[in-house]
Amino acid sequence: MAAAEPVTRSRLAVWGDPIAHSRSPQLHAAAYAVLGFDWTYERRQVPADGFSAAMGELDASWRGLSLTMPLKEPAFRAASTHDRHAELTGAVNTLLLGPRPAGFNTDVGGIVDALSEGGIETVERVRILGAGATAASALVAAAEIGADRAMVAARRPERAAVLVGLGDRLGVGVDVAPFDAPHPPVDLTIATLPSGSALPPATAAQLAATGGALFDAAYAPWPSALAASWGHAPVISGLGMLLHQAVRQIRIFAHGDPGAALPQEERVLSAMRDAL
Repeated sequence: MAAAEPVTRSRLAVWGDPIAHSRSPQLHAAAYAVLGFDWTYERRQVPADGFSAAMGELDASWRGLSLTMPLKEPAFRAASTHDRHAELTGAVNTLLLGPRPAGFNTDVGGIVDALSEGGIETVERVRILGAGATAASALVAAAEIGADRAMVAARRPERAAVLVGLGDRLGVGVDVAPFDAPHPPVDLTIATLPSGSALPPATAAQLAATGGALFDAAYAPWPSALAASWGHAPVISGLGMLLHQAVRQIRIFAHGDPGAALPQEERVLSAMRDAL
């Protein structure tokens, strides 16, 4: 009897809810073409309460998953191991599948690289809009470029308690306030609000007046309502974060290490930029 053909782990996808706006399939397809990988990358709408069932449908042909809202916390719970950024944030946006799924958070590095491309290498004081999983990644990224104080503005300030604890672990003092409260001036504002969110004009104007540069993790639609009202300070789109976190994901899918460069990585980056 002939031996069975080995299963090739060649299937990948991005899951989230909503997901139709995601540009990840274009980014990954462009990278795989340069690298010569015979992989497929799909998108699938998966709500938080459907995550476990969807995971149970995956067979041995699946290599990995990219996760976006609202699946980063369920993905953390599904992972058998976590990298440092995932452990700090309690959020996983990348699963390397196998008998023991490995969880990673590449959003932190994506934010750092996007800020660097926008000319922001270091900050002292930062404001974070929102209190969800991306806000935790933003706080870690801010700490990695030198922030020692952060103001978290949230619709429900009680949700930000976990960010105060994370700040303690990072050595960053974290204050919490509603969006419309008086805020001290900061070097950088990082908006982690869902795509399509719009703050009242007076609130947005108050935030912009003392907010320094704006990094908005949203990119669809662009400019976001907040970016369009930010005034003359620098504004950085979330597309840079999307690009650089995806590069780290592909490194993980290729060899399990988000820090190890891909072959021909400059060509890969160029093709991915063109796909945006």
